Parts: sequence; structure tokens; C-alpha cells
Amino acid sequence: MPMFAVTYSYNDDVATRDRVRPEHREYLSSLTEREHLVVAGGFGPDRPAGALLLFRAQDEAQVRRFVADDPFSTAGVIASAEVASWTPALGVALPAFTD
Repeated sequence: MPMFAVTYSYNDDVATRDRVRPEHREYLSSLTEREHLVVAGGFGPDRPAGALLLFRAQDEAQVRRFVADDPFSTAGVIASAEVASWTPALGVALPAFTD
């Protein structure tokens, strides 16, 4: 199944982000259980607020639906989301990313 890298940039509304985070993580966990979300995590404190998520999906449209349905999206936490097809090629974690 094709893979996609998604980069979230968050707005400055930390209070809403903190309030919605449990629902956001529950949603992402459901995508993990369905084997669509491979890995996700936030950027470090020295970077602008955001996250990187790697998905397996049928196509980009499906990934965009995942993003649109994310509670962070519906609550307005995500200022922008960049979606790009991604092909893992090298690295010690490569077996985790290949079918």
C-alpha cells in the first residue's frame, strides 16, 4: 500500500490544542489499529509547533480525509497540513515501513 508523509503546522492556540489532544490521540490510535497510521510524533520544543505523521493509504485523497477528520482539524488547531507521497528506501527502520 502506498505511503504518505503528512506535516502538520499548529496554530498558536495552545489551550485548544491541549484540550483536544486526548481526542486527537484516540483518533490517531484508531487509524493505527486499522493499519493506516505507521508512526506519528510532534516536533521538538526548538521547532515551530507541529508534527510528522506517516500513513499507509490507498491514495492521497484517503490521507486528506484522515487529516480532515482529525479532531485537531475540526477544532481548528491545524494551521496547515502538507501531504506528500513517500517511498522509504534506506535505513535501519526500513523493515517497519515495507509490506
